[in-house]
Amino acid sequence: MRNYLPEGRTIGSVQNKYYLQNIENLKLAMQQNITLEAHAVMCTADHDLIVDLGFAKGLIPRNEGAIGIEEGVTRDIALLSRVNKAVCFKVVRIDSSSGETVCVLSRKKAQQECIDNYISTLERGDVIPAKVTHLEPFGSFVDIGCGIVSLIPIDAISISRISHPNDRFFNGQDIFAVVKDISNGRITLSHKELLGSWEQNASMFSVGETVGGIVRSVETYGIFIELAPNLAGLAEPQENVHIGQSASVFIKALIPSKMKVKLIIVDVFDSPSLPSDLNYFIDSGHIDSWIYSTSEAEKQIMTDFT
Repeated sequence: MRNYLPEGRTIGSVQNKYYLQNIENLKLAMQQNITLEAHAVMCTADHDLIVDLGFAKGLIPRNEGAIGIEEGVTRDIALLSRVNKAVCFKVVRIDSSSGETVCVLSRKKAQQECIDNYISTLERGDVIPAKVTHLEPFGSFVDIGCGIVSLIPIDAISISRISHPNDRFFNGQDIFAVVKDISNGRITLSHKELLGSWEQNASMFSVGETVGGIVRSVETYGIFIELAPNLAGLAEPQENVHIGQSASVFIKALIPSKMKVKLIIVDVFDSPSLPSDLNYFIDSGHIDSWIYSTSEAEKQIMTDFT
């Protein structure tokens, strides 16, 4: 199943390089119906994609550029946005009649095979690789295989609240996600369950340490500072502190029964706003349920995938 990866994951593989060595190897890939990847270098005025195969010109006609283009379900921006990026494809035809070798390719056929053999088999709770394709205020769109896109809603990205998905992700980032829901063939994903429980995250810190964090919320009663994507602590109110600033904080207390981290701000400062590093506690397999809360906590935060 892992043969059907987000676009760009196999472009540097030994197999992909082998079939793109020369025209003979490419013909073999066509005979064996193998999905390959190469860079799209241009989109024509007719919205055909031109692909650099190295030894020959590759052409993905507009209607073969993506599932739904011909029917008008998928917008042409899905083709334009692939320029200067990897695209997957099946080899349909190799034409040398005009003196120039033109390889006619189909991304649509590669996507349909991915849906039939992989995406249609996914179940709630399956953990899968994904690649961030673009970010909107309401969530992150990710490629879950051969350019097929799914959504991670913003509230499913992490336990620590963020104001925009670009606080956590960047375009082109390779991540993992878990299938949250499947409805009418549309898959919705989640992400926070893979980043660990309160206990797992808190175990990375100790009382008395001074560590770095990011200011995520400023309230009248205190300042929430993210120590990890699934762990935030509360510091006393302080003037001139703003959301998005970096902070140095002293860990005053870790309280598992209340899932609280008490912090003292040592310093706050402006710095380039970069997403936090992602530390995955789960990156494969299947999960039926996930519990964030500690066993002694009154408040229960969990996800049921069954």
